[in-house]
Amino acid sequence: MNDKNFAANDPFREKREAEGVLEAVFQGKKIPMILGYKDVRAAAADWETFSNDAPFRVPIPSEEDVRSVRQLPIETDPPEHADYRRIIEPFFRQPKEPEMEKKVDALVNELLQQAMLRPSIEIVREFALPLQSRALAYLLRVPEREASEWIGWGTHVFRDGANGQAKGAALERYIQRQLDRSAENPGDDFFSALTQAKFRGRPLTREEMMGFANLVFAGGRDTVIQTVAFIVGYLGGHPEALDALRAKPEWLNTAAEEFFRFVSPVTHIGRVCPHATEVKGVVVEADERVSLCWASANRDASVFENPDELRLDRKRNPHIAFGSGPHNCIGAMHSRLLTRCLLRHLCEDIAVITILDAKAHLERESQYERRLGYDSLLVQMTPYRQS
Repeated sequence: MNDKNFAANDPFREKREAEGVLEAVFQGKKIPMILGYKDVRAAAADWETFSNDAPFRVPIPSEEDVRSVRQLPIETDPPEHADYRRIIEPFFRQPKEPEMEKKVDALVNELLQQAMLRPSIEIVREFALPLQSRALAYLLRVPEREASEWIGWGTHVFRDGANGQAKGAALERYIQRQLDRSAENPGDDFFSALTQAKFRGRPLTREEMMGFANLVFAGGRDTVIQTVAFIVGYLGGHPEALDALRAKPEWLNTAAEEFFRFVSPVTHIGRVCPHATEVKGVVVEADERVSLCWASANRDASVFENPDELRLDRKRNPHIAFGSGPHNCIGAMHSRLLTRCLLRHLCEDIAVITILDAKAHLERESQYERRLGYDSLLVQMTPYRQS
């Protein structure tokens, strides 16, 4: 699969340019997808009309069947949202610290060095999944050995595998164990912080603690994995791009942002309308949902010149792959750090990425089909020093 497949991978273009909305069926209900960049950003900022205060219903499809708690802080609205978010923000500011960058950089280097010693490596489960899991252990300040259990959950903690409900239950059991441990013997880790935190002067309830931890493990997992896999696959299919980045390391930051825009690993997210409203001519009844389609907005030609081209040096790139408005992704800084370190080491250490086999990951819905990274990507990595 090469970038031409992804370039043509804008199933929303026709509707975006003609009507600005696509009515798609999810779980038996029509949900209007808001498609244009300006419209998506406006809706994301208008939390009173398009609310996140809707447990289990912010993701599409909704997640009543795979978790028992409201995810925090995302499934709340201002001003509560800001107060909840403030509790965990110190952990998600760590990627700014030199020590965290050193650890992530060393992890990427270790995994790539191991990959180069092998005749082949499957990127999704043998490289991207361990990278995401072990880096998350750094972020949560827990022993890195914990990541081995997380890796066993697969690429999506709820829906990877035959029994989503069992996997969700396994995650909740794990979180309960960690909270019990932290309450008994607190440290400086994420779970201990939850057991000691206060919301507006009172201790968090166990359900609130569970809600924070649930989001941390579910929210940025498959998105990071698919972005990492796409980057490796793209540079494997485009050796000239790897050469260009090697020659112009000043492009690394702009290239990282362009990969996020181009892949848009979260296609869309839901909002619930507390009151009846109208979206681009479509009536939405009270307590029904709309979709904010980040993937469509990131291909809007009124904002991005030649949006179907992946430009490593794209200068103006106000993409919203991490969302927009008060509910923007709290893990964006961490994802950016992982991607920058990955790109730098691929340029410095890898001469050629040879794609041996690839299976595209397809998101199939009633009104559209979208390619999104890989289900599997088998490659061989040749060290740069041997080129």
